[in-house]
Amino acid sequence: MVKAGLDTNSPGNQAGYDADPQYDAIGFSQLHDSGTGGSASLSNFKIWPFASCPSFTECPTSPSSRAVPRKILPNGSPDDAASPGYFASNLSTDIRAELTTTRRTALHRYTFPSSSSEPRLLVDLTDDGLQSGYDVTLLIDPTSGRVTGDAWFEGSFGPGEYHLFTCIDFKGEGYDFQSPNEYGSWTFNSVTQNKTNLSGIYSGSSGALLTFQPATNGTTSILVRVGVSFISSAQACSNAEEEISDWDFERVHSDALAQWNELLGRVQIDPTGVEEEKIQLFYSSLYRTHIVPADYSGENPRWQSAEPYYDSYYCNWDTFRTLYPLFSLHDPERFALITRAMIDIWRFEGWLPECRGATIQQWVQGGSNADPILGEFFVKYHEHAAALNISVSDLYASLLTDSENEPGDWDLQGRQAVAWDNLNYVPDELDSDFGGTNTRQVSRTLEYAFGDFAISQVAKVIGNDTDASKFAKRANGAFNMWNPNVTLPGFPTVIGMMQQKSSAGAFDMYTDPRHCSVNDPTHSTCYLDGNNHDGFYESSPMVYSQFVPHDTAQLVTLQGGTESFIERLNIIFNQSYFDPTDEPSQQIPFMYHYANRPGLSTKQSRQVISESYNISVSGLPGNDDSGAMGSYAVFLLAGLYPVPATTQYLLSSPFFPSISFYNPLFNTTTTIKANNWAGNPVDGVGTVYISNVVVNGEEYKSNCYLEWDLFEADTVIELTLSDDNTLGCGNGVNALPPSLSTGGFA
Repeated sequence: MVKAGLDTNSPGNQAGYDADPQYDAIGFSQLHDSGTGGSASLSNFKIWPFASCPSFTECPTSPSSRAVPRKILPNGSPDDAASPGYFASNLSTDIRAELTTTRRTALHRYTFPSSSSEPRLLVDLTDDGLQSGYDVTLLIDPTSGRVTGDAWFEGSFGPGEYHLFTCIDFKGEGYDFQSPNEYGSWTFNSVTQNKTNLSGIYSGSSGALLTFQPATNGTTSILVRVGVSFISSAQACSNAEEEISDWDFERVHSDALAQWNELLGRVQIDPTGVEEEKIQLFYSSLYRTHIVPADYSGENPRWQSAEPYYDSYYCNWDTFRTLYPLFSLHDPERFALITRAMIDIWRFEGWLPECRGATIQQWVQGGSNADPILGEFFVKYHEHAAALNISVSDLYASLLTDSENEPGDWDLQGRQAVAWDNLNYVPDELDSDFGGTNTRQVSRTLEYAFGDFAISQVAKVIGNDTDASKFAKRANGAFNMWNPNVTLPGFPTVIGMMQQKSSAGAFDMYTDPRHCSVNDPTHSTCYLDGNNHDGFYESSPMVYSQFVPHDTAQLVTLQGGTESFIERLNIIFNQSYFDPTDEPSQQIPFMYHYANRPGLSTKQSRQVISESYNISVSGLPGNDDSGAMGSYAVFLLAGLYPVPATTQYLLSSPFFPSISFYNPLFNTTTTIKANNWAGNPVDGVGTVYISNVVVNGEEYKSNCYLEWDLFEADTVIELTLSDDNTLGCGNGVNALPPSLSTGGFA
């Protein structure tokens, strides 16, 4: 839950930090999300050190007045350092700040310059990323220096508010002080010495300020232990005392690093001949996939339950494609805990979560995308559901609720289910007595269809053939939005496109296929906006017309056959409709597989890495979106792409001579070896195409995908690489990746 880090005064500091040295540091806060869009998120309860002030009451306490630059390295970057479980920054005031954490507690270490005779530390209770804190309560214990407090804050991407509590203690490292030399509270830039409490509504900054005795010999380093809770200040104190009773910074850091090393070490690569940047990119991306969702167990103020509670789903729309299928490969126990937590939210709030932060609902971006997430877990781990404490009946019931019960506001949970159930698509006009925004009709239809496909797969596993058939048929509703008469302007051979449709079945509202792309003559954005009635969210009709992951074979047919399908994909790339910054495009590089041209998938997916990812500060093509971009990079580098809620991973060549995935639940390792591996050509052209796949010494059925059973046992998968990009998926009847219309996913 606690992810301590530096906050800057950048206008783009959604997650607190900005590496641009033109922006100053304003505090070291305890809670953060990872690479989200929307408004700034969390960044609560900042700590700030002062080496000196003219006097106690003249310390600049507001964020704007206390901001200082960081020291700058010779390469022009700020003097910050980070690794799993640790962050450090050297401020221009000659103070060094270091941070490490346990689950609900942060431990800070501030090392002051020798000239600092009055080291001071500020606690900011109100200035989260939105500077939204209000209704503050503050109490300073003048004997121990303990600061307890709480405030209410606005949600980052929704209408709600949350209540957060803290408990902060101070201790000299290597020396003792009994009590603060000075203490007081502050609001804005006004410090009141010896005032030990605040209570009431404050529309701006407020908190505590304390002065401590410096070390008499040697360096002055002061430890700050910050417990956080969504329940009470007393629980925040209990969290801190339980998790960091020894005040040992190095021990806490070592424990955190050990946890990260064990987790990341489940995926091993052979680095021989691989560029160092690709290795760093791989593990940095894998690291970012494990920052959120966050384990808030024991910190849910909204209901009492013995089940785990995870939060920071920001949002499932971003992560269902790649994040959770990556968890399936190497972190099933955590995936099970997240699944249980989602089901528990359904028990108490009525629907599965879609977008959630700081315990409150946030805006739904598309479909009810917890459905393919739970489908992903259950299709792969149903045999272990009981051992992992998953209620199968509740899991299935929660999926049915999402699909068939309409909530009071589908902008916050669930679906526009009445229209979906009646028409098998979302029409371009409202026909419901319930609430919700009349937007994104096409993209929501496509996501509802994929959600129902996921439900059909769960139904098959539990033996409910009636529901399996019903939901598979409803998954076909994606094609209800297919208008065969729309062409791409300037490309008359690109015929047929997903379009809006009225409840009477008429395509009476045209959306230019270029809409919301770089080729859009109107330069539209398609973000979440109640006035946006074009039918699509954050991407173009050209991209969304490729999103039917459960039946790409039918797309091939509708788009004129394999050659026309390939031509359309080529246009998507050559005319920059493919958008590496946003999730709806993610499956497109691998779609050539379905036209029996996996070599083209290999070329395009490798070019995505070469052109859009590196390890610089700007090395991501867009927001990391809670690990969505990180997990996508991991899959591309591994030579895989998942079809969520199925047993298939599409196959390409890895960027490494071999890669292995260890599954701690099965205690098994699956290794993919690339024979004839000869490096990673920048243009994706070379000895990178698969000519043959052998599994445990036996010829495999396809060169284009792997089945989940290969990851359930100790398995060696050997790929023979070639420089021939015309090679197909193989000659067997099961060589092409499955689709519903060709009898797949049976």
